[in-house]
Amino acid sequence: MRERSEAVLADVVRSRAERTPDFGVVTFEHASLDGGATPDEVCSYAALAEAGNRIAAALVARGMQRGDRFALMMRNHPEFVETMIAASITGTVFVPIDPRTRRDKLAFQLRDAGCRGAICADYALPELLAARAEAPALEWVLALDSGEEPDAPRLGDVRGVLPLREALDTPAATVDVRLESADDPLQILFTSGTTGDPKGVVWPNARFGAFAGLGALLGYRSGERPYTGLSLTHGNAQAVTLGPALALGLRAVLSRRFTKSKLWSVCRLHGCTTFSMLGGMATAIYGEAPRPNDRQHDVRFVVSAGMPPTLWRAFEQRFGVAIFEWYGAVEGGLAMRPIGQGPIGSFGKPLPGLEMKILDDDDRECPPGVQGEICSRPAGGRAAVEYHGKPEASAAKTRGGWLRSGDIGHADADGWLFFDYRKGGGIRRSGEFVHPGFVEKVIAEHPAVTDVFVYGVPAASGAPGEKDVVAAIVPAPGVRWGSLVTASVFEHCRKALEPSCVPSWLQIVDEIPKTASEKPQERFLLDRFFAPGAPGVVREERA
Repeated sequence: MRERSEAVLADVVRSRAERTPDFGVVTFEHASLDGGATPDEVCSYAALAEAGNRIAAALVARGMQRGDRFALMMRNHPEFVETMIAASITGTVFVPIDPRTRRDKLAFQLRDAGCRGAICADYALPELLAARAEAPALEWVLALDSGEEPDAPRLGDVRGVLPLREALDTPAATVDVRLESADDPLQILFTSGTTGDPKGVVWPNARFGAFAGLGALLGYRSGERPYTGLSLTHGNAQAVTLGPALALGLRAVLSRRFTKSKLWSVCRLHGCTTFSMLGGMATAIYGEAPRPNDRQHDVRFVVSAGMPPTLWRAFEQRFGVAIFEWYGAVEGGLAMRPIGQGPIGSFGKPLPGLEMKILDDDDRECPPGVQGEICSRPAGGRAAVEYHGKPEASAAKTRGGWLRSGDIGHADADGWLFFDYRKGGGIRRSGEFVHPGFVEKVIAEHPAVTDVFVYGVPAASGAPGEKDVVAAIVPAPGVRWGSLVTASVFEHCRKALEPSCVPSWLQIVDEIPKTASEKPQERFLLDRFFAPGAPGVVREERA
């Protein structure tokens, strides 16, 4: 009989359920969802183990075998975690997909991963059904009646779709864990696809099990209360919040989705001591109007991946927190800058047992201050990554034994590493590189702005490799955007920025389109920028 392993999600939850069954390990808060009109959903180990077993029985009843794949599409609901546990029990592989994904991309991901079924929320069902015709391997669909979207289809009216609630309400005999080892795959996470079609990265059960160690490296203490509004379809929410909480017995708090306006209120209400944040979120949070209680909370530190250097100190001082910066990718590679160590702007140094270097196109290490690709590998070994069904892409990603991140960075003389820009994504203007984070910080401080993202478009001058700067702006609540506000923002930029950094264009939008990991989706802004009439786009005018 297989022995239980701390590296296996199903084993961890079942063991904890036996020792501390009533411990409320994950709270799905409702204050940011509906103002608290409905009660929070607090999940104990026992409840997670029972619900995970019932979903596991439903997977077995649908003929799912070890290694079979199914899609998981929903926001941060308890059923997401319960389904993760069910996959670990049955040895099946879940494929987390952003519930906002549209038909064409969704069909591609379903086909690419070879999904036999799908578990989704009702609000994701229309796109899933539209994509189903282009994903012939999809045999079954279980849907969650969220009750949170008035336009979502009624499950009883949709042919071929069964309510997930039926499985959760049906008692089931204990399903034995089918895994042969912790190396069996647990999930396939798709990359963002910034350099081509998204690729599915295979994560074994052991990688999720390693998140307990990550929690220790981040400095989580006994009684820590980590919070995230990032989607569980993204590796960050699993690695920084959910995984450590389940393994270490911490009371995690999750929101359905990221909320910049209610983030601090949620932290105060639940006594959260830390939260996770990606780069674009920092600007959005900082862009909220200052409040007298900005420093009145229990948050000690923020686990950040991509804090804009120009915002770093201002963010810490305004909110009374410390920044723990780190760097990691879906494929691998890990570096950390612990609080109080290293220079501002650095994402740290690699962990012991891992090499991370800045390499040029000939795989030679770049001198301090010289930009190159951020690459990593096990010390004395070779990097490995598995893209599902893509051995050639897997080999290319690890050419020469190095994991090629696709990120451009540099190191300083003391070995501290810095991220500069995504390969192919820099903004070069008038012969100088524009750092978007610096421009975003300045614009976010204008009272008429609540969110901003800076990107580049081909220069009107036609100069090869040059770009003009565009600032996509979400107006603050109650602001009626007009020529006076536009002039005020441009004047604000001219006073605070070098001439090459002042945006050529302001693009006024209702929201910045973002991925599940809160990365701005530049391509949608570009489509709008180049659309006939360029709605909401205003060019800088100077006397």
